[in-house]
Amino acid sequence: MSENNNKVRKMFGTDGVRDIAGEGFMTPEAVRTLGAAFVAYQKRQGIEKPKIAIGRDTRISGEMLENALASGITAAGGTCVSLAVIPTPGVSYVVAKNDFDGGAVISASHNPAAYNGVKFLDASGFKLTDADELQIEEFYESLRLDDISERRAELGCGGPYCVQYSDYLKRLIEDVRDRSYPLVIDAAHGAAYEYAVELFQKWNAPVHFYGVDPNGTNINNGVGVTHMGFLTQKTVEHGAKLGIAYDGDTDRVLISDEKGRILDGDIMLWVIARWFAAEKKLGSGLVATIMSNMGLEDLLKQEDISVFRCDVGDRYVLDKMREKDSLLGGEQSGHIIALDYANTGDGLASGILFLKALSALGEDPSTLADRFIRYPQTLRNLRIKDKNAVMNAPEIADIVSAAEEILAGKGRLSLRPSGTEPLIRIFVEAKDEATLKAAADFMEKEIKAIVEDRA
Repeated sequence: MSENNNKVRKMFGTDGVRDIAGEGFMTPEAVRTLGAAFVAYQKRQGIEKPKIAIGRDTRISGEMLENALASGITAAGGTCVSLAVIPTPGVSYVVAKNDFDGGAVISASHNPAAYNGVKFLDASGFKLTDADELQIEEFYESLRLDDISERRAELGCGGPYCVQYSDYLKRLIEDVRDRSYPLVIDAAHGAAYEYAVELFQKWNAPVHFYGVDPNGTNINNGVGVTHMGFLTQKTVEHGAKLGIAYDGDTDRVLISDEKGRILDGDIMLWVIARWFAAEKKLGSGLVATIMSNMGLEDLLKQEDISVFRCDVGDRYVLDKMREKDSLLGGEQSGHIIALDYANTGDGLASGILFLKALSALGEDPSTLADRFIRYPQTLRNLRIKDKNAVMNAPEIADIVSAAEEILAGKGRLSLRPSGTEPLIRIFVEAKDEATLKAAADFMEKEIKAIVEDRA
């Protein structure tokens, strides 16, 4: 296999391999080859007969692709246990706590139901590194379908393992001091739909559940973290103190307060970090991505809490946490990693930690949005088919430099391709709206000009 450290991944994005189900990398044949490539990678690590836990979300294509993945794993010499529909962090928990050599999750997270994806975990339940994924790609490219015997998928039953994860969450929520207020829960018709109902069924006040009736095609459809207007409306409508929403595979969580205002990942991190610091459980500080608002740094600086920045993506959050000896990190989008509690983003666990932090700090959640003073931000998504070619255009460096001159040291910006969609994302943050708009407008105009010149 190649040892070229300069090679770029072609299949894997920021969160595994994704495509429209039945097309490209998400045909049964491609996923079967991907399963065999994962086993070849495991064998290269010295694991002769890898034992893999497989979980999926509620998409209609999930069972088909699970069988294809398991077929490839089995044909290549591995064994599989099916955890069926389970949150991504549930697969991570099961792998870390039991004798598995790795895990696989079939999900396209927050994407529409037509999409699906595959992401892999190591024996400790952590997502693989870029270098690990590159090795799997190389095995994938070297394997021919004819080399993989077409075998019936052999899947062991993972029911008892799923109970372990559910019991862990129940133990965690028992420590929430105040459980006397009404809640709204939105499980996005995704992987958390059963787990969330079971977790909150013994709450001491009314709980209103939404997004808990998956039919295979309604995951993330008008519900969940990508449609927060639904949660905010229902929270106000029911007179609930808080609303909690997850995404399709439950590695993200966002909150609504009683006034229908969104408490995003930055606010959640602000609250949990202060609680962790008081309990001496924070480590060296908080890790946040370049997308997190500069207001988060300002507020935590008042508490003598350091903030370390990293690239977008929960894997990069984890890398920076390890580098800085931090025990808490996350993203504005609701990915939160608390290493004493989970090895990956866990929406269910992170939501509980937020509730525990509120109780421990004596916080009134209805005041948080008012007290979290934000710098103006904008995120613009430009749909560009050949995003990588545009990002590699020689003009890009000059465009970024010119935009930075517009900011004049009074803000920051980021230009990056989406890891999962044909988009280029322009992110700008500044102390005033006029500067923000000027920099963002300039970048958008110049990038569109590159696209037009290449048409």
